[in-house]
Amino acid sequence: MSKASRFARTSAMISGATMLSRVLGLAREQLFAALMGATMFADAFVVAFRIPNLLRDLFAEGALSQAFVPTFKRELKHEGPESAYELANRVAGTLVLVIAILVLLGALLAPQIVDLMAPKFAAVQGKHELTVTLTRIMLPFLAIISLAAVAMGMLNAQDRFAAPALAPAMFNTATICVGVGLYAAGLGGRTVAVGWAIGTLLGGVAQLGIQLPSLFRIGWRPKLAADPTLRNDKVRGVARLMGPAVIGLAAVQVNILINTWFATSEKGAAAWLNYGFRFLQLPIGVFGVAIATVATTRFANAAADSDRGAMGEQLTDGLRLVAFLTVPAMVGLLVMGEPIVQLIYERGEFGAYDTWAVTRALDLYVIGLVAYAGVKVIAPAFYAVNHARIPMIASISAVAVNIILNVTLHPHYGYRILALGTAAAALLNFVVLYVAFHFVVVGIRHRGMLWHLVRVAVAATAMGFAVWGGHRALIDLVPDAGLGARALRTLAPIATGVVVYAIACTLLRVQELGHFTRRLRRT
Repeated sequence: MSKASRFARTSAMISGATMLSRVLGLAREQLFAALMGATMFADAFVVAFRIPNLLRDLFAEGALSQAFVPTFKRELKHEGPESAYELANRVAGTLVLVIAILVLLGALLAPQIVDLMAPKFAAVQGKHELTVTLTRIMLPFLAIISLAAVAMGMLNAQDRFAAPALAPAMFNTATICVGVGLYAAGLGGRTVAVGWAIGTLLGGVAQLGIQLPSLFRIGWRPKLAADPTLRNDKVRGVARLMGPAVIGLAAVQVNILINTWFATSEKGAAAWLNYGFRFLQLPIGVFGVAIATVATTRFANAAADSDRGAMGEQLTDGLRLVAFLTVPAMVGLLVMGEPIVQLIYERGEFGAYDTWAVTRALDLYVIGLVAYAGVKVIAPAFYAVNHARIPMIASISAVAVNIILNVTLHPHYGYRILALGTAAAALLNFVVLYVAFHFVVVGIRHRGMLWHLVRVAVAATAMGFAVWGGHRALIDLVPDAGLGARALRTLAPIATGVVVYAIACTLLRVQELGHFTRRLRRT
């Protein structure tokens, strides 16, 4: 089996597990929308969860993952499992100690943090106080998910991808169970928001718990250890790599804070943007994160062997897969965005106007979909070769563009500009990283990449016309407004589009289609 085929096969396995997680995630969001819609309770929860989620992206699943996996991989290769596990225990202990301090500070300063993120909430009775309460409930989620990120890094570094890939599905399963209980009990308002926050904590525990059996099977044992003063040179090495990563990711989080600040000035906008970005997260998670997970480990292997040529091959394979999977997803969301949003969300507290508003944001978000997934694949390469400053510079540049767009255009066009700014930031981030990889790490064969992108775009365009035509025909044939009719008008054209895309890729000789069909025949 070729390297590209193995890459696709492993990515397909992770994509399948991630698809399960994202489907469950959509079910979770359906419950959330039915229970809270775009009300003040939804706005309060979105902002409150953004605070621990921001820190999670910054420290746990962001900078830590980028810095820890290459270091752990080198330790595993050169010193053996026992030394690598000792390093992991020290990193985990140190991280939890630091995060515990952050959680305590966050709980104390929650009113001020909410004031910073959502200054307009104070004008609505009870909204600011509810957001503060939800923030304090969910802050411990950060410590739980940090341990889950270390576990994920250890397993992925040893090519154990199944449990980490299934971990987010466990998070969604736990929160769905809580949501179903709240729905069945007929609860609403503040009680639902508080219950959902508690469910988020339980989801984090489930996400960590599913990975522990796999870690025990490969020989890891927990050991209480911490090195807050960074005396251990290897822990210090992880921290040194995390520094620029934290700065780079901090730029992205500043971007999120600014978007939140703008969004909370419009009633319902924070919830609309959150719902819209959830649809973007489906292809990013299923495809981009899955490919990035494999690529991170492959980059770490190649860097440990000082094989820059292998890194170039891994990047090319990864970006080809990203284009093959996310370009049709982008076209599909542009063509079918509104019917999909209506099918998934429009019930209970979520009305027709909310569908329209979410779709307007989604139309702009998807412009950056391919770049967003591509960044997740290419950024780990720089951490593997100790060039962490380059992703930092790329992130800061991208955020600057987003801020300029928000400040200049938001007063005229409203919340939709926040989605456009996010997409523009992703595009610039990817361009900077791609160019830097070519000149700093190893040269990329641009002509081959461009020709592949053209063929995929042609196939996706054919798919888009087929989906659009099928949907228009079904509107006339099945005009009923019921859920079954909506599902038929939405899902049948999508299924047709998948077939058309596969046929077009076959005719255009897109190799990645063969990798995936061979994987499906083996399952």
